[in-house]
Amino acid sequence: MAKVNITQIIDCWLQSCMQREKLSRNTIAVGIVVLHHLRQKCPLTEAEVFSKGGELIGARSTLPKTLAEYGVPPKFLKEATNRQVAPFARKLFESLDWGKALKTLSKSDREAAIAPATARLASLALEWMGRQHLKVSCDRQHSPVAWIGSILEQAKGRSGGKVEQHLVGAKLEKRFPSAQIHNNAGHAGDVQTGRAGDFALGTTVYHVTAAPARAVIEKCRTNLAAGLHPVLLVPRTAVSKAVHVAEADELDKRITIVAIEDFIALNIVEMSEGNDAEFVQTLKNIVIVYNRRLGEVETDMSLKIEIE
Repeated sequence: MAKVNITQIIDCWLQSCMQREKLSRNTIAVGIVVLHHLRQKCPLTEAEVFSKGGELIGARSTLPKTLAEYGVPPKFLKEATNRQVAPFARKLFESLDWGKALKTLSKSDREAAIAPATARLASLALEWMGRQHLKVSCDRQHSPVAWIGSILEQAKGRSGGKVEQHLVGAKLEKRFPSAQIHNNAGHAGDVQTGRAGDFALGTTVYHVTAAPARAVIEKCRTNLAAGLHPVLLVPRTAVSKAVHVAEADELDKRITIVAIEDFIALNIVEMSEGNDAEFVQTLKNIVIVYNRRLGEVETDMSLKIEIE
């Protein structure tokens, strides 16, 4: 393997794993974990690196410790949870032939052969962490709907729905200051957190998603069976899809489906009138809460918002 450029193999693998021309934290972390396994032992068998359930060993609870070993701050990613983690890891192991060509090297030589590739991945991780915040220029000639739409447009492909969720949470916190608006990480499932949805106020349950699918409609069905009223919040461009999915389950007349842009913008207008404040100032106040909530539970601080 000394004659094989492992970094080159890593670059080809990264290229094959890109989605919408973007590289995710999960992919970078998976590469580091795979190389970490090969650094410890070569060659490897599938049973040694994948659990009986098919998960990549080392991609969850011990991930922060592994990342730190290669100079990547543990906050880069708490655990690799993307559904592509195992397939991507297996693909990389296969590209490296499970480390068979490394077996004749001493441990120090093996580590030296792998080091440039891990350094490459660590560099990508640090570069990823240095990404700029979402920056929004609020043209006073435009409406609050346009401002929120601009934020969501910038978040496409970056947030996995986190921006949408925390914007709604911030808006609810500002609108209902005496209520307890729970704050959970974007990857935290409703079942594992014991929630009826992303947010709940009285008998109303809010579900926030950037990509409505049948799974969220089933959650709404569960809410209805429990005597709760589900409100499904999606980007304006996804409203028709959400309605279509709900119609397929004959729930479109029982679920309130609203565009996130409208949901937040209407409250900006109402709260501004109530406080005799400019729309932009009200949005800035919501963004302050958004940034605080994001910082409390997420690891990707590039998703913070700056109003210019």
